[in-house]
Amino acid sequence: MSSKCLNSDNFSPESVNDTAKETCLNWFFKIASIRELIPRFYVEAAILKCNKFLSKTGISECLPRLTSMIRGIGDPLVAVYARAYLCRVGMEVAPQLKESLNKNFFDFLLTFKQIHGDTVQNQLVVQCVEIPLYLTLYSPAIDWILQCIAYHAPDCCGEDALLLNSVMSAFRAEFIAARSMDFIGMIKECDESGFPKHLLFRSLGLNLALADPPENDRLQILNEAWKVITKLKNPQDYVNCAEVWVEYTCRHFTKREVNTVLADVIKHMTPDRAFEDAYPQEKFLPFLDMFQKESVRVEVCKCIMESFIKHQQESTKDPVILNALLHICKTMHDSVNALTLEDEKRMLAALINGFIKMVSFGRDFEQQLSFYVEARSMFCNLEPVLVQLIHSVNQLAMETRRVMKGNHSRKTAAFVRACVAFCFITIPSLSNIFTRLNLYLHSGQVALANQCLSQADAFFKAAVSLVPEVPKMISIDGKMRPSDAFLLEFLCNFFSTLLVVPDHPEQGVLFLVRGLLNVIQDYTWEDNSDDKVRIYTNVLHLLSAMTQEAFIYHVDKVDSNDTLYGGDSKFLAEINKLSETVVSQILDHLKTLGKEETLKRQSQLALYFFNTILAHGDLRNNRLNQLSVNLWNLAQKHGFADTKTMVKTLEYIKRRSKQPEMSHFSDLALRLPLQSRT
Repeated sequence: MSSKCLNSDNFSPESVNDTAKETCLNWFFKIASIRELIPRFYVEAAILKCNKFLSKTGISECLPRLTSMIRGIGDPLVAVYARAYLCRVGMEVAPQLKESLNKNFFDFLLTFKQIHGDTVQNQLVVQCVEIPLYLTLYSPAIDWILQCIAYHAPDCCGEDALLLNSVMSAFRAEFIAARSMDFIGMIKECDESGFPKHLLFRSLGLNLALADPPENDRLQILNEAWKVITKLKNPQDYVNCAEVWVEYTCRHFTKREVNTVLADVIKHMTPDRAFEDAYPQEKFLPFLDMFQKESVRVEVCKCIMESFIKHQQESTKDPVILNALLHICKTMHDSVNALTLEDEKRMLAALINGFIKMVSFGRDFEQQLSFYVEARSMFCNLEPVLVQLIHSVNQLAMETRRVMKGNHSRKTAAFVRACVAFCFITIPSLSNIFTRLNLYLHSGQVALANQCLSQADAFFKAAVSLVPEVPKMISIDGKMRPSDAFLLEFLCNFFSTLLVVPDHPEQGVLFLVRGLLNVIQDYTWEDNSDDKVRIYTNVLHLLSAMTQEAFIYHVDKVDSNDTLYGGDSKFLAEINKLSETVVSQILDHLKTLGKEETLKRQSQLALYFFNTILAHGDLRNNRLNQLSVNLWNLAQKHGFADTKTMVKTLEYIKRRSKQPEMSHFSDLALRLPLQSRT
């Protein structure tokens, strides 16, 4: 028969057949034959529910008998846990029968004097167990018995210290909190020779951490509790009790009371108290310094920073808060060494970055920059923090530009140059080369936006000079990956910026573009990579955009080359020369792909280059027109052409030919045959 049926309210012994009843009765007879009391008790209690097979009143008759059996157990500690188990079983099989629960509790009260008898006391002496420690062993069992009694029971309380502690542990926190002063009165009346009072106050404090006492009683409760706590000499007892009441103080009182409590903690926990008069009023940092073990102190600091980042809603500039949190962050930073795991470094950096983002001095930008300078000196071993500081300083420069609406005064111009200088001297200290490249580019863009042209050139030159140092393989999430794709992405972003960067009057036409092309030419590319050609085609996009009379975008209050040269023929001639050089490099690469195993790559690149010429070239030029036809034929020469793409491309050319001034596209379309794949 299933347990579900046995628990059903409709179950009755009449529904059990005689064979099952006989078997069940046989179990109980066999259990009754067990001579030892404790095994007989636990086995019968374990199958107490099976009495439902025999009669409706079986359980109600057995519970009092089993309760009486426990009186025969001589050891009071063993007996109280037997009572706790019987209460557990009773609540499971017959929760409505409260008589046995009460009987177990009052039987314990009757036998409680055994604890102070010679037999128990002699055993404790032999086993070197002190009475306070021994009494705490009773708490779990008594707690459970009282929880069973308290379930749907009227409010009640005992005055013995041990029982009072169990009552405070068993009853709801709201019940205890509402009667806090009553419990304090009972605690004060308890005999401290057995169960220590500080444990009673700790239990009371745990309840007050979960439920609030009446507002008018809160200060008196704290004063009464702390009178007892502050007299404790044992550091372990003091900390165990104080930690509970520190939370209560933080919840209900101001910084003054919290400061007083922390001062008392420091006083108790500092071995040498000769210099306690030198403590400042703020006790927070000395409190942290009490954690002598570095790993523990760092964990405490991490918890504080996590809480600050989670709960701080607004930015802060409070000098007391900043000083304290800088000290905490410095403690975390200084714990980093050669053995620190990367995950741990990332976690610490994220916490410090979260703090940095929460600091704001409003319109006092100079004070904000000073804070970032101080932070850089304090957190130099965590690269993510340095990266965050660079971004924050760049953001500060752009915020200055926004406030001044792009029209810098002498003072703000000097300030943004200071921001730019901060970034320029900080970036080289980073080890990740792509982080440096992107920060050089980003910081150069910020300098350009703030009309710091020479500083912007310095950033871009630094980026160009760094490209040759890019390794072939880089580590990403612990795995080595080719760097070509990342370099291609960076260079494409760089080209977009170079369009609006004006030439330096002393450096010649397109000096940054020329320098970058030289670096790309000398860079050693992977043999199976076509990224060099893709970069060159993006260079052609840039050079094509530079031939426009007016660029499609500009930086406010910065004159780009379209303004400086105004479509000058010499400038356009220089662009054409560079374009011819780049085209020559692309064609040379296509020739190297003439082997059988690289013909597919050759076809793809030829079509890619054809589309570049189609989008950016002047196809009225006969040489360029012929080059595009040759590339089209090369793309499908060896049967590797992407036919779908080529069909769509040809349709696009025919549509464009119908537009005004695009009639030359009609002639081009006639010269572009489509070969079917065989």
